[in-house]
Amino acid sequence: MTIRAHVDINENELLKIDRDLLEILLKDMTTGGNLLWATDNYAMFGERYSAGSPITAELITGANEDIIKPRVKKSKDEQQRRVRQKAEVFTPVWICNQQNNIIDEAWFERAGVFESKEKICFPAENGKSWRDYVLAKRLEISCGEAPYLVSRYDAVTGDYIEVPDRIGLLDRKLRVTGENTATREEWLSWAYTAVQSIYGFDWQGDNVLLARENLLFTVAEHYEHAFGEPPAAQDFVRFAEVIAWNVWQMDGLKFVVPNSCHTETKTEETLFETIAVSKECEGCKSGDIRKHNGTYCVIKDWETGENVRFVDMLEDGE
Repeated sequence: MTIRAHVDINENELLKIDRDLLEILLKDMTTGGNLLWATDNYAMFGERYSAGSPITAELITGANEDIIKPRVKKSKDEQQRRVRQKAEVFTPVWICNQQNNIIDEAWFERAGVFESKEKICFPAENGKSWRDYVLAKRLEISCGEAPYLVSRYDAVTGDYIEVPDRIGLLDRKLRVTGENTATREEWLSWAYTAVQSIYGFDWQGDNVLLARENLLFTVAEHYEHAFGEPPAAQDFVRFAEVIAWNVWQMDGLKFVVPNSCHTETKTEETLFETIAVSKECEGCKSGDIRKHNGTYCVIKDWETGENVRFVDMLEDGE
């Protein structure tokens, strides 16, 4: 078995690797349920595809395998509709590369580190090792299909990018891992650490799934490039379990599960009657990100093993 070099990852293929793999990638770790569609772009397929419904494996596999597609494979009308509704814009790979270079220039304190095919140098006088680079946390906000984290393809043109030419933040970590590990076991261990350090969130459920798939197959394709064969099924599952935590569905302005804020209604007794009183979400009303009554999103702190609210990781609420 080899991994087919193509842009659109077929959900039926995930089922062939391991029956649990797709279920893991569809999981919302905050709610314990599945990712929500959170868009009406799929409503034409029926009620179970409406914005408030969960994305389940049966809805996107079998005869429905072509429903989830990268943006470049969507119709122009659908692309434009998503731009209007959620300001969804995808960035070409050359811009992602330039901006990722800025991040690495600040970390390495020198420019052009990843522009060469030579082994990345970590001078001793700098005080930073290759392990520090792999451990450094990176977050892509409103990540869409995660073009800054991984560059399996150009999100604008749809051109597939070969492993040695990739420029994503995880791609760079995996390149460094490959240059500094000697065995398969060591590679897998540090690749696992690299994935734990990469985060992203998006509103729309299909984007979250696509981003998760792209991270998973990025690891698999780097592994195959290094060792001439794809990872074992259990390794796919192990990486997917981390990715399901690290790439999550969230309202990026409120830090809650999309559309989970609500108006609460309670009854109050007066001298003459019982009346219903409605109370708007305080966070939505005041703009205070810590007072929403929606479900605050939770991520994993891999250093402590604890689950933490993402909003609590923000310094001074900013």
